[in-house]
Amino acid sequence: MHSAVVSARSAVSPLDDVLFLLSHIDADAQVRSRTGVGRGLKPSVNHSNGIVLAKMARTRPMARRGSAPGPKAPPLSRDGAAAAAVRCAAARRRVISMSYNANSAHLGSSLGVVEILDAVLAVSDLRPATARAAERDRVILSKGHAAMAYYAALEQYGLVDPALLDVYLQNGTPLWGHVGLTETVPAIDATSGSLGHGLSLAAGFSLGHRLRGGDHRVFCILSDGECDEGATWEAALFAGARKLASLTAIVDYNHIQSLAPTREVMDLEPFGAKWRSFGFETIELDGHDWAALVAALERPSRGRPRAILAHTVKGKGVARIENTVASHYKPALAADLELA
Repeated sequence: MHSAVVSARSAVSPLDDVLFLLSHIDADAQVRSRTGVGRGLKPSVNHSNGIVLAKMARTRPMARRGSAPGPKAPPLSRDGAAAAAVRCAAARRRVISMSYNANSAHLGSSLGVVEILDAVLAVSDLRPATARAAERDRVILSKGHAAMAYYAALEQYGLVDPALLDVYLQNGTPLWGHVGLTETVPAIDATSGSLGHGLSLAAGFSLGHRLRGGDHRVFCILSDGECDEGATWEAALFAGARKLASLTAIVDYNHIQSLAPTREVMDLEPFGAKWRSFGFETIELDGHDWAALVAALERPSRGRPRAILAHTVKGKGVARIENTVASHYKPALAADLELA
């Protein structure tokens, strides 16, 4: 029915179509849609006229809805770089111990994004008081295999029970090798797995905030390897065209993907020029410089989405695996615990 309605309204702008369709969804679905995808509902896609229709379909939830509006938590970014260095060092130690105890891969991927994740949490309003709020900032870890780093970062902000990290990847525990939605950790906003989908989810959250008149921000952390995916650039094209200024994409640009350096698999350069051509304000920086990350994240909006290309060292902090493809697969060793 909704497709027929859209066809009859072909002269109307795509955004008007979305608003019109939302107004024709039953009241119960409207209530659920205000907080994003939830309770088994997500938007289905119809590519007629090149727009996304807001027709609702039953499916497994891909992104979390909150339980109630919560207070706006103050950012911690003004704690300063010294406090951040303490948090990041603790997070690295935790990542190494989790990898060692669970014999878990993706050690290099996790160690390389520690400063990025801490900086994102520092400027966001995601805190224990807001974690279950329907309206708050959203953090999408598109490169979900860096889950250990996200769990470790959440621990630093009181957003996960430390005891859960002690039993990471053990049978029956809610913390997986890729981040996944769980009531136990409401700060996780989306399930990951196959890479390349996170930016689409983030764009949806950003558009949802706009339609509801909210001012919350959406942060999406991507790998450079998943920028080989067409879905990533489709989402970037959509975000730029819709000027989703609340959206910030942070690319972990370590120049190494699962099997080889990125330049040998699919050379991304000129990388910054690509994002700019899609309508993003683009910033390149050292992804281990916490102060630079915070400054880029807090820069006043220029009315467009933002892309931060964060140059990082895969495996940062463990010299034997730094800047190696093998760090994607090798777990931590007992000797690494001493380094941490």
